[in-house]
Amino acid sequence: MGPASGLLARALETAFPREDLQLCRISYDILGVIAAQDSTVEVEVVRPGRTIEMIGARMIIGGRTAIRATGWRLATADTAAVVGGTPEPMPGPDAWPGYDISGLWSGGFIDSLDFRVDPASVPGHCRAWLRTPIDVVAGEPSSDLVRMTGLIDSANGIAARRNPREWMFPNTDLTVHYFRTPRLDDGNGWIGIDATSTWGPNGIGVTSAVLHDTHGPVGRSEQILTLRPIPTCQHQEAS
Repeated sequence: MGPASGLLARALETAFPREDLQLCRISYDILGVIAAQDSTVEVEVVRPGRTIEMIGARMIIGGRTAIRATGWRLATADTAAVVGGTPEPMPGPDAWPGYDISGLWSGGFIDSLDFRVDPASVPGHCRAWLRTPIDVVAGEPSSDLVRMTGLIDSANGIAARRNPREWMFPNTDLTVHYFRTPRLDDGNGWIGIDATSTWGPNGIGVTSAVLHDTHGPVGRSEQILTLRPIPTCQHQEAS
């Protein structure tokens, strides 16, 4: 979902460009398995407007829609005089040690990530910085917003409450709100995630995160989860 969300964010940002509007909210619905196959991205203007515009995109794999995304573009204005309510910034990435996440997660995307994790993190709540050297589209520059968006789905993984070898907790959506445009102009591409995962008693959970660049908070994300034990673990416990 990480690379796919970055690709769709790029489509929402660059298709039918409007320099007077800023992409501020992206909502993804994951409609099925995101297969590592050739895909097609289609984009349309859903709700045109002078100061508010909705644009939609979908990723088609094997003849079916795997992900559907919508984005709100809003007019910008100078509101520096009334700034307020932003969360506290996190310590910078140099404040925390590197972390090998391969003990919990594996795969090509995970292997491409560099992590710095707060040693005080616990299952269900984690603060981390992460980055990747890989472009969203090979050989083509992407905006800082697109680069950040392509990593945000990792929030659910880093805030896992249980070992993913024992429990499944996939998210079926991802919603990102930006109250400030991300600035990764430090040259190293770090994005910060302060993520909390809450599991309810009826098989449903939610992962919420505050998103940061090295200048401070930039927005929030939410992911709804479906919770279930992995069957092999159930059998082992029963025996």
